[in-house]
Amino acid sequence: MRLATYNVEWFANLFDNQNRLIIDDSWSGRQDVTKADQAAALGIVLTALDADAVMVIEAPNTGRGQNTVAALEHFADTYGLRQRKAVMGFANDTHQEIALLYDPDKVSASHDPHGAETVEPGDTEPPRFDKTFRIDLDIDAAEDTVSFSKPPLELSVRTATGTDLTLIGAHLKSKAPHGARNPDHAMRLSIANRRKQLAQAIWLRGRIAARLAEGREVILMGDLNDGPGLDEYEHLFNRSSVEILLGDEMADPHAREALQRRIGAMPSTARFRLAGEERYLSALLDYIMISPGLAARQPSWRIWHPFDDLRCWRVPELREALLLASDHYPVTLDIAI
Repeated sequence: MRLATYNVEWFANLFDNQNRLIIDDSWSGRQDVTKADQAAALGIVLTALDADAVMVIEAPNTGRGQNTVAALEHFADTYGLRQRKAVMGFANDTHQEIALLYDPDKVSASHDPHGAETVEPGDTEPPRFDKTFRIDLDIDAAEDTVSFSKPPLELSVRTATGTDLTLIGAHLKSKAPHGARNPDHAMRLSIANRRKQLAQAIWLRGRIAARLAEGREVILMGDLNDGPGLDEYEHLFNRSSVEILLGDEMADPHAREALQRRIGAMPSTARFRLAGEERYLSALLDYIMISPGLAARQPSWRIWHPFDDLRCWRVPELREALLLASDHYPVTLDIAI
């Protein structure tokens, strides 16, 4: 079975208020890319992935007539994808939903949120992901309150061969100081964003730990907006979000490699053009972490990078489509389940 995670930049812009694809020469939201070109590129990439299920990060919007599931299923029908069913969880206000697009002949999936609406003292599991989490992140003995702008998607999944899984899709808080007015403001925003992201990671880790304690197999996939060397404030905190989520049990070879190698070449899943500069920044942001029982099944991970992966590089149509479709590249997991 092949599972994938894919952050699709400005996917929502490709649909009108009736969830129909807009295939024309208007701009998509991606720099110098039309809606028609981005949609076609996504069709090529998703066809090439041939995944049994794709966790779509920054999926089309839900709200005011728009519907994430309807939009994704319409997209699948337009391009003849076998991943033709979609499921999502809690909608959010960012126009960047989290949804699973899957092949119903291979997988069944349903939204399965855990955690109480409120957490009382002594409770061992954090609250539901659409609620508020209280945590003391430092030594001031004062609680911080944290919420997800994009609540993680918790799914109960069963494969056609009868394997049951907990599948979680996540898009953690960005650490970038968007909206900073000056360098001092940028520093304060960066530190505040990192604190919030770490709190989200601790919250998510609590859910993973609870499912593992029940004997469930767990897969966490998505854009964690974190990795070694991404900003200069890492030294202020003991651990990164990636380290918190991996813990001692979860496996992801790209994450482990990056954490062990502070200098030199590292895997990357995203490529951003730097404003005002004629160059790009590459980063490892997208992960698929799996529990020990799954790690024992000889899984294989792959980043579909148009330059770093020779199988992508050698197919010009796919290489170009990966560059047009998004500023992130898909990550896949092949595993016998």
